[in-house]
Amino acid sequence: MPDIAIARFAHEGNSFSPIPTPIECFKHDEWQIGDGVPKFYRGTKTEIGGTLAWLDRHPEWRPTFLRCAGAPSSGVLAPGVFDTILADITSGLSRRKWDAVFLSLHGSLNATEYAHADYELLKRVRAIIGKDTPLAVSFDLHANVSQPEADIPDILVGYKCHPHVDMEETATKALDIMLRKIKGEVKPVAVIVRADAIIPSLFARTTDGPMAEIKQIAADIEKKYGLLDLTPYQGYAYADSEAAGASAWATADGDRALALKAASELVAEMNKRRPLLFKTLPTAAEGIARGLAAKEAPTAVIDSADHPGAGGIGDTPGLLAALVASKPTKPTAFCFFHDPDLVAKARKAGIGGRLKVRMGGRLTPLFGPPVEAEVTVGHLSEGRYVNRGPVHGGIGVDLQGVARLDFVGLPISVMITGVCHDATDANFYQAAGIDLAKLQVLAVKAKNQFRASFGTIFREMIDVDTPGPAAFDFSSFPFKKAPKTLYPLNR
Repeated sequence: MPDIAIARFAHEGNSFSPIPTPIECFKHDEWQIGDGVPKFYRGTKTEIGGTLAWLDRHPEWRPTFLRCAGAPSSGVLAPGVFDTILADITSGLSRRKWDAVFLSLHGSLNATEYAHADYELLKRVRAIIGKDTPLAVSFDLHANVSQPEADIPDILVGYKCHPHVDMEETATKALDIMLRKIKGEVKPVAVIVRADAIIPSLFARTTDGPMAEIKQIAADIEKKYGLLDLTPYQGYAYADSEAAGASAWATADGDRALALKAASELVAEMNKRRPLLFKTLPTAAEGIARGLAAKEAPTAVIDSADHPGAGGIGDTPGLLAALVASKPTKPTAFCFFHDPDLVAKARKAGIGGRLKVRMGGRLTPLFGPPVEAEVTVGHLSEGRYVNRGPVHGGIGVDLQGVARLDFVGLPISVMITGVCHDATDANFYQAAGIDLAKLQVLAVKAKNQFRASFGTIFREMIDVDTPGPAAFDFSSFPFKKAPKTLYPLNR
């Protein structure tokens, strides 16, 4: 019976976040090993969930589950975190000879010690398992990739969808190609061609617009040339490394020239559509005014500059300040601030308790001063739920306490959480007792994944730009390692 080792180390590190990411962020989110892996991931719409389903279809394979760790996008990994988690994986790989290895990664892993940490990870894994052990890998489509990185695994497949609703399918495809290689049916060779820009993800959804076209073009090219895989990588705009920027990763069956041709064709199409990805966004005040004036409710005003899924910190006050300044007369809600101390104060006050509070601007003054208000405690919960999906469906979440604070004198409710976490699932709002259907405006720290969950609820979704570590306009951010030839750094 052949043996396969399975591990996961997924994180997207924002080089411009003022808050490093400690190992506790992984332990609060995804932190499994051994028998805990199938218990945690089975039936989930994730890469490891897809791997478990693949193993059910291939009972001849005997799996060993090594460390599986994942955390929401946030700052660069704090010193020592990368080596600590990777040591869990590499020590397991060192125990024996494997017939295959599968790794679920992100592709924009960014550590204090290594700006292009996925490459370092792959090098160390390959050094341990040897050049002849088949290595299959999955990446997020926001990976920042390089040719040296592509030369390490036998097969690497990236998501094709943004929002990321194809995690299971990505793992399945990687494992299927790996199996074909083991049987001698294919000889994967990969080539990467870089695009001419670092692109923002806000208008790079694959459900509509220019990247929807690119997704289809990639599928057509893959079919035309009979490729094993062709992934257009949008890249992660907030990771400063030599691999920064969009690219195409083509994997052909033994024909490197064909892979180069296919990747070049796809990148040419990506470069053509670059201007469509850079737009002027309304300010927070303009977006709030538009949402309040909408005749059909509810509307969502979306601030991606502090989106946790892009490395936000759940602390920037600009959007709430604009909502308060608008003096709404209809029900509105703001989601969210990460402030465990404020959650504790609300618990102490109890439902109906009255507090004078400062919200936002707790972690850094870089993005504006706190919003001061008098509030009552409207709702308290432990903040534990299971994602409904379609993104991360089936994964359990623990926000470590939630409080809803209702303004005195204004119809504004504010969600406060004990953990900084993505606001993309419907159960997130239920944890604060917020009924989205009854709002005129939801002011929310989110981005494209939000649209996958709430496209049928909100009559209109209005993107705005405010100061934050994941601001839409990143052209003035202090990039040091990314190629200065890339747009918009070359403006």
